[in-house]
Amino acid sequence: MATGQTAESLTEEHGNDEVTDATAEEHDESLGVARRLLRERGMTAKPVHKISLKLVQDGRPLPLGRRVRHVPELVVHGDAGVIIGTVTVGLRSGCYLVSMRNGPDLQTVRRENPEKVANLILTAQPGGGA
Repeated sequence: MATGQTAESLTEEHGNDEVTDATAEEHDESLGVARRLLRERGMTAKPVHKISLKLVQDGRPLPLGRRVRHVPELVVHGDAGVIIGTVTVGLRSGCYLVSMRNGPDLQTVRRENPEKVANLILTAQPGGGA
């Protein structure tokens, strides 16, 4: 937590992206498919897992805390190591959500079409094309 930030401000900033272990594992599987496709095309993609410890709930302290898993992400790096895209899986839709550094707004890709995720990321890579 940065100086001047509170847990409440972090929650507002990052939203409530809490998921169950089962949901996180299911999303990991989907992101794994996209990661393999990106790797086959020469791209570096790394899974990111965020886990936090909740110490207060409903204004009351949780003496032992509660572990909270957040939506897993797949972070894709370009040739120079710069992040060119991030992929998550939508909590309700189950679709891939692709956010590209220099691309249009968030792109939605049906879970049945992971190759489209790879193509979107490749087109975001400078000098790339699909």
